Amino acid sequence: MSSASLQNWFAIRTADLDQIRNAHATVGGTSRGRRYATQQINHAYVMLLSGQFQGFCRDLHSECVDHLLNAAAPLAPTLQIVIRAEFRRDRKLDRGNPSADNIGSDFGRLGVAFWDDVRALDKRNKRRQKHLERMNEWRNAIAHQDFNPAKLGGKTTVRLAEVKRWHAACDGLARAFDEVMRVYLSTVFGASPW
Repeated sequence: MSSASLQNWFAIRTADLDQIRNAHATVGGTSRGRRYATQQINHAYVMLLSGQFQGFCRDLHSECVDHLLNAAAPLAPTLQIVIRAEFRRDRKLDRGNPSADNIGSDFGRLGVAFWDDVRALDKRNKRRQKHLERMNEWRNAIAHQDFNPAKLGGKTTVRLAEVKRWHAACDGLARAFDEVMRVYLSTVFGASPW
C-alpha cells in the first residue's frame, strides 16, 4: 500500500501533467523535427511539473506529521494543534521550490536522514536528484525570465525529452520518498502508516 499523497501523485497530479503533454502533441505533432511553437508549452510543462511535485512533497510531509501525531500517545486536541503547527512552521515547501535542500530540510525535521535514506534505497535516486535540481534551475529561469546558458548547461531552450526525463525522475523520487517515510515511521512506531 502507498500513502494517500503518492496515490494522488499518480491519479490526479499526473493526469494534470498529461494534459500539458497532450497539448504539446496537439500543437507540435508527434513526429521528429523542430517545433518552435512548442517552447512555451515546454516552459509551462516545467512550471507545472515543479509545482505538482512541490505539492506532492508538501502533502506527504503533512501526511507524515499527521501520522506522527495520531500514532503518538494520546494528546489533548489543543496540544496536537500546537505540535502540528510547529512541524509545519517555516516549512520550506510552502514557499520554495521542491529542491533537494528544501525537501531534505522539511523531512529532516521529522528526525529522518532523508536524502541518505533515499539514495540508499535505490542507486538511481542520486541521478534522479540531479534531474530534480536541473528541473528547478529551469523552473527558476522560466519564472524569472533569466535564461543564462552558464546556469542551464549551455542552453537557452528546453526540449520535451528533457522535461519527460524530469517527470520520470519525479515519479521515481515520489515512490522513493513514500517508501523511505513508510519505513521510517514503521520503525518509529512499530506499524506501517499506510
